[in-house]
Amino acid sequence: MTGPSSVTPERLATARADLARLEAGIRTVYIGQDALLHDVLTGLVAGGHLLLEGSPGLGKTLLVKTLAACLGLDFRRIQFTPDLMPSDITGGPSMVKTPDGGTALQFRPGPVFTHVLLADEINRGTPKTQSALLEAMAERAVTVAGERRRLEPPFFVLATQNPIEMEGTYPLPEAQLDRFMFKMTVPFPGREVLMRIGDETTRTRQAAPEQVLTKEQLLDIQAVVAELHTPEPAFDYAARLVLATHPDRPEAPDLVQRTVRFGASPRAMQALVRAGRARALLEGRKHVATEDIRVVAPLVLTHRVVLGFEAQLDRVGAADVVAAVLQQHRS
Repeated sequence: MTGPSSVTPERLATARADLARLEAGIRTVYIGQDALLHDVLTGLVAGGHLLLEGSPGLGKTLLVKTLAACLGLDFRRIQFTPDLMPSDITGGPSMVKTPDGGTALQFRPGPVFTHVLLADEINRGTPKTQSALLEAMAERAVTVAGERRRLEPPFFVLATQNPIEMEGTYPLPEAQLDRFMFKMTVPFPGREVLMRIGDETTRTRQAAPEQVLTKEQLLDIQAVVAELHTPEPAFDYAARLVLATHPDRPEAPDLVQRTVRFGASPRAMQALVRAGRARALLEGRKHVATEDIRVVAPLVLTHRVVLGFEAQLDRVGAADVVAAVLQQHRS
């Protein structure tokens, strides 16, 4: 277990102030969705990748572009379509002319070689193409033609997907879902937010995002998060939540035992701890409380639970399962 935090009060205050500046910078362009923005910032400083689900036109792309601009990071967007190929993501060998007039094969980097990658409508790509992101997301590296190339930190994937009920979608496999720290649903805005959107986005000149932090400042914030003290009760609570999603474990509630085929993986444990530390930082504390783990648990666990046929018969969703786990394990 980790010992006392090495984060000084001054460093903690600087990290929180920088995050407040980042949120304010995003707010100059991005309207509404306060809870969503807070969760995105939590995942960002925790060093995780995020999956956003929602109908088209809800501002998901705008949020990612604005985030990258406010951090001064390289940004690339991949529009997933059924004809997209893995090499369109990773890059590959390309024939180029040499100084002596000949030709040679040279590696052409794909859009994955960036800091902030928007994988737009990821579930419209085929499973073969979706899998091109697996190594990059898990190991921050890409292997092409037998050669492994590292991705420059920070590397942050924010993927969007349409609801699976829509036509022309391919559900993401469990192995890929497991590489996303959070899965979030983008709600439709209310009346007041819609009125602001109609007012502020239909003018001749619209506000443009400005850089408020540097890459080095973001990396330092992520380092602060990694160093926050995590006491043994927080580790124990996170472990109990993960085990409670497995139907063959005594910690599992009755609903899990009846409706779940496979529970969350050890990556869920890592995500709970990292996200709990990020939330503690946002709350201004230099240690993780069990409440931090509890708050981020629905974002971490819901997409990692694989339901069985009984869940369909009983109309039970993954969110219901996670709610039952949290009800039985309060702290």
